[in-house]
Amino acid sequence: MYEGDGVRSPYGGLLEWSRDMPAELRSLKQSEAEALFRRIGITFAVYGEGGSPDRLIPFDMFPRVFAADEWARLERGVKQRARALNAFLCDVYGRGEIVRAGRIPARLVYRNEAYETAVCGFVPPKGVYSHIVGVDLVRTAADEFFVLEDNCRTPSGVSYMLENREIMMRMFPALFQENRIAPVENYPSLLRRTLASVAPAKCEGEPRVVILTPGHFNSAYYEHSFLADMMGVELVEGADLFVEGDFCWMRTTEGPKRVDVIYRRIDDAFIDPLCFRQDSMLGVPGLMNVYRSGGVSICSAPGAGVADDKAIYTYVPEMIRFYLGEAPILKNVPTWQCAKDDDCRYVLENLAELVVKEVHGSGGYGMLIGPQADAATLALFAAKIREKPWNYIAQPTLALSTCPTFVESGVAPRHVDLRPYCLVGETIELVPGGLTRVALTEGSLVVNSSQGGGVKDTWVMAE
Repeated sequence: MYEGDGVRSPYGGLLEWSRDMPAELRSLKQSEAEALFRRIGITFAVYGEGGSPDRLIPFDMFPRVFAADEWARLERGVKQRARALNAFLCDVYGRGEIVRAGRIPARLVYRNEAYETAVCGFVPPKGVYSHIVGVDLVRTAADEFFVLEDNCRTPSGVSYMLENREIMMRMFPALFQENRIAPVENYPSLLRRTLASVAPAKCEGEPRVVILTPGHFNSAYYEHSFLADMMGVELVEGADLFVEGDFCWMRTTEGPKRVDVIYRRIDDAFIDPLCFRQDSMLGVPGLMNVYRSGGVSICSAPGAGVADDKAIYTYVPEMIRFYLGEAPILKNVPTWQCAKDDDCRYVLENLAELVVKEVHGSGGYGMLIGPQADAATLALFAAKIREKPWNYIAQPTLALSTCPTFVESGVAPRHVDLRPYCLVGETIELVPGGLTRVALTEGSLVVNSSQGGGVKDTWVMAE
């Protein structure tokens, strides 16, 4: 928010707003926001907790703001990354040119547990494997951004991006009259257009799109139902779909309806019990046969997860150079792969200064933040790394930027990250905004909602 002795121009309209808001009004507005979240039903689940699994995500009313030129650079970088990741997926399920050229080790791709041999040789419609790419970004200096990780399967959180904006507009309409803020509410229509644009070859007429959910016990079920409602499409579970002939069908009160595009929010392993896990009750038997024969599109495609593996992540700048012939716009965080002997030795010797992550971990689980860990935790992680070095990567502890955040005493800095959502279909589109996650505990670097983090509205100032 601050630069030198003054306030950065994007935040100019918020300084007086925050200073002039008495503590009583702030408390009242915070309660109003929580009531709106509860009334709408915006909750998430933390697996393994006793009692009711549903929680309200903490919401901070102080928005994060980007200037138009800052956002333009981020948008170019995210789109570049999405293009390269999709080119990589098409390549490794085809000829594997990047592996043949020695740019990425074959073992990282073909022995990766997210690599699905069931789709080898198959090219999905428009050559798109990952249709919604969530890129997690952190800022470390005024003009310096780093990519923490890529999410190519089913990145969650977009419902919070939309609802955060809706709630802020409802509570503080004057702010939106006084500031020129780029809109995000067209995301559902862009998502539907993206999904329809990758309809399969056998689609006739207007594509019928559905969202496939594991059901209401899933941690992101609210988001599944929210997006289905906003896009005007059906929310289905595996039992609602069946395969007959060359097509996938949906059971309805008016008889079977053909389905053309499935936006799946279930993991690869559960999509089709005849192809993947035989004990899956969440998927549709025979769906992969229909998919491979061009009768239905699955978004994101089975097998897309090999591109967001945290070991593969280290090679994304190389993908950009290899496939696009361009210099990467956004930097990767320097990363040590524990599968490499020299890297592993360095990590073990400097564990107290590093962040260690599981290659397939998510949600802040299975992660070590060395500077905040005690001796017992460090020893435990050292043993885990020695036992399965290929399962871990390590990164330096970055000096993440902070954003103004409302706390009991007023306004204080808290660490944040950002997840923009890039839609890839016939075209590549990015709404001007994203999910800003905030570590509400002072000094904490963990922003995941499952670990106590919260969310805030993300503003991009219109030019």
